[in-house]
Amino acid sequence: MRKKPQRKLYGNYTFTFYESMIEVDKTAWNEVLLGTNFFLTTDYLQLIENLHKPQIAHRYAIVYQHKKPVFICCFQVIDFTADVFGELVESQITDLTSNRLKLFDKYIDKYKDHVVMRVVTCGNNFVSGEHCFAYSKKINREDAFFVLEKISNVVSKEEKLRGTISATLIKDFYADRLPKTKTLEENKFIEFIVEPNMAIEIPEKLVDLNDYVALYSKKYRNRAKNIFKDGAQITKKNLLLEEIKTHQKQLYKLYENVFMHAKFKLVKLAENYFYEMKNNFSDSFFVTGYFLENELVGFDSGYYLSDDLLEAHYIGVDYEVNKEHELYQNILYHFIELAITHKKKHLNLGRTASEIKSTVGAKAHQLVCYIKPQNTVSKVVLNPFISFLQPTEWVPRNPFKED
Repeated sequence: MRKKPQRKLYGNYTFTFYESMIEVDKTAWNEVLLGTNFFLTTDYLQLIENLHKPQIAHRYAIVYQHKKPVFICCFQVIDFTADVFGELVESQITDLTSNRLKLFDKYIDKYKDHVVMRVVTCGNNFVSGEHCFAYSKKINREDAFFVLEKISNVVSKEEKLRGTISATLIKDFYADRLPKTKTLEENKFIEFIVEPNMAIEIPEKLVDLNDYVALYSKKYRNRAKNIFKDGAQITKKNLLLEEIKTHQKQLYKLYENVFMHAKFKLVKLAENYFYEMKNNFSDSFFVTGYFLENELVGFDSGYYLSDDLLEAHYIGVDYEVNKEHELYQNILYHFIELAITHKKKHLNLGRTASEIKSTVGAKAHQLVCYIKPQNTVSKVVLNPFISFLQPTEWVPRNPFKED
């Protein structure tokens, strides 16, 4: 039944559900996508699926209107054990009543080593931004959100496990692009804010990084010069495919350093992630190695996604080297340098470290997510879970000269 084509969704809408990208009707998928989002392309999604199964189950849906494809979306289904989830909300659970707290503690203790939570995510847990669905010009954005609610509800019901804490998470939407109709909220989804995407609009006619820094006020120009000076002993190198393979273990170790500092550790990359990304998307994906005395001490990665966009991706750093050589800050400036060199108008720096990113000129673009509890236990722990995901307070900086 799950794989039956053209199942009725509502009205004149039908859908087909797939458990692997191999099964997906690529012609119908691409008819909707039209190459508008790299992170929804079949090649990319197939690779992500291959790299992370069986830890993450991937699901896909194509929605039809009058048997014509008009909407596509992807889901990632993640299971994890009670002890992991208990650690996640432990520090946020003080607002629960004592009876509910005792109930939750007993539940966690009983199922400590068992999979008790299943999160069905509409979107991509490996990238920030609106990469959960695409729709054709035959429907508008409000229609798309209505379809999204319906198809998410179907998928969530079919992915639930008896006895688990289950929730449906839909991520990430830019707050200024939300439709006026509150379709998701009206259907028991709870809206909450997460860390913003930090992005830079690259000014026109810049030749190099020096031109960019020249736009700063004196205070921030001096700050940038000190950062460059501290990083002067670091050598940068664009890593070729075989070099990524050679340094694969160290790249992953450096990635894990950053991963362990992350606030939310729901998903982890496969060890060969960077090699496979470069192997499959050599023209658009890059990895830069940072070397100190011939030792790899950091890296950055990203995508050249279109004629005008550079998407910063995962980084890795040796935190001891970072203290002395401002490694992280130099990585941020390297992304800016790449954007200028490749004549990109937009640079997405992603989430986290918002204040530091604002010191190099990044502006915050608010992201909104939606979550819906699927049973009694998930309703009990939902508030502390959302509280945990709330963005930390930070002070926006403006490094540029005042007009």
